[in-house]
Amino acid sequence: MVVVEKLSRSRMLQAADIARSDQFYADSRIPQAWRATLSDYQNSGFDRGHLSAAANQPSQAAMAQSFALSNMVPQDPTHNRKLWSKLEADTRKYALRAAGNVYVFSGPLHEGSTQTVGSNAVWIPSHLFKLVYDEAGQRAWAYVLPNRADAQITRPMDYASFVQRTRWSLLDGLPVTGSLR
Repeated sequence: MVVVEKLSRSRMLQAADIARSDQFYADSRIPQAWRATLSDYQNSGFDRGHLSAAANQPSQAAMAQSFALSNMVPQDPTHNRKLWSKLEADTRKYALRAAGNVYVFSGPLHEGSTQTVGSNAVWIPSHLFKLVYDEAGQRAWAYVLPNRADAQITRPMDYASFVQRTRWSLLDGLPVTGSLR
């Protein structure tokens, strides 16, 4: 699963005025056999980690939708609250400065044996990724981070390295002429 967000200066300014709702819920649009529930996360030791950040939402309706469990993955609490939160904030700061749209692709990676939480066997990602594409600047960069408390933010990788690592060419057909480096 990959979540794609279209960020811009105007969207980030709108989002700054929206209060966080914190009303997590099971997504009834997902077939029940594949749906995560709140009880899956209870006492699991994992946060319900947003893929599309709550702080990026430009309206109350969008904020409410961001708390659907279909937008969540089991995330190490330290990773979620510190490392991932910093990446989300840095991406928002970049979108505020960018000349146009910034597309953000976020998702889980499952490397090695898959562990699960809850009675619905929600998969715990081994890694999380964030790929950022600056449309006007034709630049892309990515982070692939282990879903662990001791993970560190390192220099971002370029798009070619991201594709090689994940085998996901999410920007196929788009011009990518540079990176953040």
